[in-house]
Amino acid sequence: MVHAFLIHTLRAPNTEDTGLCRVLYSCVFGAEKSPDDPRPHGAERDRLLRKEQILAVARQVESMCRLQQQASGRPPMDLQPQSSDEQVPLHEAPRGAFRLAAENPFQEPRTVVWLGVFSLGFALVLDAHENLLLAEGTLRLLARLLLDHLRLLAPGTNLLLRADRIEGILTRFLPHGQLLFLNDQFVQGLEKELSAAWPR
Repeated sequence: MVHAFLIHTLRAPNTEDTGLCRVLYSCVFGAEKSPDDPRPHGAERDRLLRKEQILAVARQVESMCRLQQQASGRPPMDLQPQSSDEQVPLHEAPRGAFRLAAENPFQEPRTVVWLGVFSLGFALVLDAHENLLLAEGTLRLLARLLLDHLRLLAPGTNLLLRADRIEGILTRFLPHGQLLFLNDQFVQGLEKELSAAWPR
């Protein structure tokens, strides 16, 4: 099961940018239970805990992305595409997976699958035993759909104003955090449905 999906900022490698990694959008599919914690559980405390956990994942993804780009020896990609109509090369984008130990930051061990596209990072937080190939394929599909349908890399795009569309895509392709085995015909049908609902 997927526990969370997030979109966050990525800073360029080899820069002296001291800005912080920012979570632009997150969706948590299940609440963490901490029975050993004697402190009272309130909605605000749980929300702050989830926010801290998601930010910790985003920072680690950003760090992994920077390390991968530096280790590859390739020049860093520009943080923005040359034009908003340019096809995003997802097959060349930095990607990876890493494990999170229990209590760091989640109660249970988790696996994170991530993808870095220009100035945006996309990540799925999964159960430790989840199918990584299926998760990576789902993450690539979600990133492509979000970039294509919402034009996330276009100048002046405000992710906060498009949260309903992001949730619509997640509801169709990642319902309740469940990874789906999707064939091309089914994906094309859902994409047509999205295109009809949200003309570009």
